[in-house]
Amino acid sequence: MEERLLAILRLALRSKATDIHFTQRGSEIIIEMRVENHLRRVKSAFQDEKLLRYLQYLSNLDVGNVLSPQTGQFEMEVDGVTLSLRFAVIHSYRFTNAVLRILNSSLKIEASRLSSITEQNELFASLMKLPYGLILFSGPTGSGKTTSIYALLESVKDKKIFTIEDPIEVYHDGFVQLQVNESLGFGYHEGVKQILRHDPDIILIGEIRDEKAARIAVTAANTGHLVLSTIHASTASSCVSRMSDLGVKEEHLYEILVCLSGQRMMIEKGSGKRRVLYEIMDQEEIAYFRQYGRNSPSFQSLSRQIEEGRREGLFEEN
Repeated sequence: MEERLLAILRLALRSKATDIHFTQRGSEIIIEMRVENHLRRVKSAFQDEKLLRYLQYLSNLDVGNVLSPQTGQFEMEVDGVTLSLRFAVIHSYRFTNAVLRILNSSLKIEASRLSSITEQNELFASLMKLPYGLILFSGPTGSGKTTSIYALLESVKDKKIFTIEDPIEVYHDGFVQLQVNESLGFGYHEGVKQILRHDPDIILIGEIRDEKAARIAVTAANTGHLVLSTIHASTASSCVSRMSDLGVKEEHLYEILVCLSGQRMMIEKGSGKRRVLYEIMDQEEIAYFRQYGRNSPSFQSLSRQIEEGRREGLFEEN
């Protein structure tokens, strides 16, 4: 089983896959990899049914529990590289579905090269020098929000950085990283409360997805800390309405917002390289949006960037 898993992981790394999907119906197992937002079928092997149980064992899951969804994590060395892996499994009436996510165990992206637009990189760099405020990143799953944030944090020197995440996707020896554990009552809200007692300079909240996390993010920024987080919103400006939906008063939000960012992952035609497009609202554009309810004239939306890029034949959306 270990050799079969190693072979699949090697293929995933070569293909730059982010997830490996398993679908079981009876004794049949279908394995697919998500590569550039498309699923690619993996040639099956006779032992794949046992592989599914082996993954549950490695993840410390209860193999006999077919009633509740389960998630676990483990590490595995592949050709000298230690991978951090998260395995989730759920059972339905006729199927078992599982996914093995390859978490980013290392990061080699410089903040100065996040965007192809120099002014955007300069803005990102200036944000990390601020003493306090709230920075929100939005975009669909797989658009690289966590990668963007960690590249920015990597550029910071001589500051105490704490993170609270679910899961921890990038391991960093220079940060104090906490893992959410809802079963023990340790969520984002409780995690940030504990972090605030340790005199942090910068706090990363993995995701704002409920009212408690939204309120504690605003509180942390209001008490003199620079807070970065991700939120599910379709555009940079819609982060405001999303936070409002989660119970944050807009007047309180505008007091501490220093940047809103939306991003999309694109694929360059010809080379197949991934490229991230950003729409960024700085404090001036946030103030304009607050007053007029629309983006400032200098603000270039993602939809316009994508449309222009496609018209010029530069890339296609991932």
